[in-house]
Amino acid sequence: MCVIETSPVIETRRLTLRAPVPQDVSRIAAMANDIDIARMTKRMPHPFTTGDAENFVIQVAAQNPAQANTFIIEHEDHGPVGVIGMFEDCDPMPETGYWIGREFWGRGYATEALEGALLWASRKWKRRALVAGHFADNPASGRVLEKAGFLYTGETRSAFSHARGGITDTRMMVWLA
Repeated sequence: MCVIETSPVIETRRLTLRAPVPQDVSRIAAMANDIDIARMTKRMPHPFTTGDAENFVIQVAAQNPAQANTFIIEHEDHGPVGVIGMFEDCDPMPETGYWIGREFWGRGYATEALEGALLWASRKWKRRALVAGHFADNPASGRVLEKAGFLYTGETRSAFSHARGGITDTRMMVWLA
């Protein structure tokens, strides 16, 4: 019988990846209410309100951990700095996505969180492959994915961005355990 952790915690050198809790709502709302973050995601609205953050925490708590796992990225000194998730969607393998609060860009937190999440996904979640995409106008996200071991597939998809209110090109990548 396979036992799935209901609230896994992942530790990296500087970060802890853990389930969001109601005490995170104001911090999530403050960081996520940034058009430059929201426009680089598919699902995040802009403006991003406290109500959106509350709904996010509730939705994560209701996830089936066999199909989706979403984590707050928490820094040992700064507290929550972003979010990362892995979920089954329309692809044959799970997808991953993440965002980091603007004041924490360029510090390697996205790469470190992604590497920790991938290790957990292969060992505990028992996934052998994940896909990810980044908008064509967000090469920084592509570099994060490459550093974590993702490779470009050569496929570009059209994806709807809620914050942009429109379709944008998404460069697809794959990671193999």
